[in-house]
Amino acid sequence: QVQLVESGGGLVQAGGSLRLSCAASGRTFSSYAMGWFRQAPGKEREFVAGISWNGRSTYYPDSVKGRFTISRDNAKNTVYLQMSSLKPEDTAVYYCAVDYNNSSPRSRPDDYDYWGQGTQVTVSS
Repeated sequence: QVQLVESGGGLVQAGGSLRLSCAASGRTFSSYAMGWFRQAPGKEREFVAGISWNGRSTYYPDSVKGRFTISRDNAKNTVYLQMSSLKPEDTAVYYCAVDYNNSSPRSRPDDYDYWGQGTQVTVSS
């Protein structure tokens, strides 16, 4: 059974930073792409970052490019999302996910097989 557990969310002022972590267990994920998504109330789940199996390829939408950085430590079965210059519109529940069918990141939620429970990020103005 695959488990993904996110942590690191919280309340931060606009312009601040947070680092999210996602710890995986139950099945190796070191050969597969990982992604971070977010979902705000009343909105669809949105892709915010993806990383290839070896960390050499990353992918971001324009909305977070230059502010968010995804990384991974396969020895620790953990993927990270460093968020800086946070804005109130970044407020959402953030989820990590693993794509067991690909080694390169994709951006659609349907491409991912397992999800964490999410961690709340709230950015105050």
